[in-house]
Amino acid sequence: MNVDLNQGVAMDHSHKRAGRRFARGFTLVELMVVVAIVAILAGIALPSYQDSVRKSRRAQAKADLVEIAQGLERFHSVNNSYVDYALPFKISPRVGGATQYNLAAANLGATTFALTATPVGAQTSDSCGALTVNQAGVKGSAGPIAECW
Repeated sequence: MNVDLNQGVAMDHSHKRAGRRFARGFTLVELMVVVAIVAILAGIALPSYQDSVRKSRRAQAKADLVEIAQGLERFHSVNNSYVDYALPFKISPRVGGATQYNLAAANLGATTFALTATPVGAQTSDSCGALTVNQAGVKGSAGPIAECW
């Protein structure tokens, strides 16, 4: 008389399962609660992320304006004038990605210049608007200078 222990164990497990009902997956209510939580988190996180991206693009434009202003000062040291200075680049960022700011120089005179970074594309929704700086280091923007510069 041989007893198959594996068969007896299998019978015990199948017997235990027959008395219970096993749930599989999620209910519709559970799924809708998760969807609602994800929507709330996305509604909070997305505007913060977009604001952070705008600030980083603005920081790049400010750095580009300062770099051009330094070039203008070097040019003035040699030529004793800002006249005939050619911008080394006219967009920000210079490499990689879509253009976020157009850069321009105005009032290039013997003792004066004005640089402007004008937002384009998605960056136009930035509250700071166009950024400016002149030969005296005076900075300007549509928003508060403390926040924008």
